[in-house]
Amino acid sequence: MGVITTGTNPKLLWPGLKAIWGNNYEEHEKEWTQLFDSEASEKNYEEDQQVTQFGYVPVKSQAGSTQYDSESQGYTSRYTNTTYSLGFIVAMEEMMDNLYEEVARRRTQGLAFSYRQTEETVHANIYNRAFNSSYTGGDGTELCATDHSTRSGNQSNELATAADLSEASIEDMTIQIMGAENDRGLQISLMPQSLIVPRQLFYEAHRIIDSTLQSGTANNDSNILKSQNVFPGGIIMNHYLTDADAWFIRTNAPRGLISFQRMAAEFTEDNDFDTENMKYKVVGRYVPGWTDWRGLYGSPGA
Repeated sequence: MGVITTGTNPKLLWPGLKAIWGNNYEEHEKEWTQLFDSEASEKNYEEDQQVTQFGYVPVKSQAGSTQYDSESQGYTSRYTNTTYSLGFIVAMEEMMDNLYEEVARRRTQGLAFSYRQTEETVHANIYNRAFNSSYTGGDGTELCATDHSTRSGNQSNELATAADLSEASIEDMTIQIMGAENDRGLQISLMPQSLIVPRQLFYEAHRIIDSTLQSGTANNDSNILKSQNVFPGGIIMNHYLTDADAWFIRTNAPRGLISFQRMAAEFTEDNDFDTENMKYKVVGRYVPGWTDWRGLYGSPGA
């Protein structure tokens, strides 16, 4: 455990410093809320339970009996809240002798900065690990996969052949989304909502989506993705996505990606009786994850 003492930053004990730098950079606006639906949590963990509906209605023969179907319980998605906390300690002497009042203020701002960066990274990692079989959901499969097990057979929320971001690959994925089925193989009204890309694909995504005519061709064809407003939620660029090639499409699935908020960030300070040191800390509890994998389709890139 490190304590900030008079020897940690000796220059702060002397007058005449022109500026203190390195601890007051601007930060990005909150981004994780564009990737998840946020819900309050009141327990240690929250669970979503899948219940499958009925199948197709069969033909009934004359004088024949009606066939009966039944609901069945599917997989359970559990969200266990995680506590995140960090603090720092300042010696009494350092607090007394530090000539620059703004330093103490920036230290607490720096703690808030660290918390927000952690929050963004934890949420973005759900996307960063979407194709990693070591991180699975309630159905035992990673978030984006071609083999999500259902009562009607395997279903997919990933392109059969991984592809880089392009007009053609976006069309292929949106066509796949619009042909989505429920667990019994019946058609559902699943539609694309937003295109999610890392910073490396920001400009390419806008060229593809925002151009009036088809991007990158001499054709005089209209840009269907734009004219039909395929992405009513627009293009979302997230700074915390780590794969420069991976891209995603969020859909209107009602229980897709969810972030449960158990405890908002709380900042507290206290004084240690024996040492007279000052302690500052932040603590919060939350957990991001997904229930229905149909809430996100993706490609890791070619």
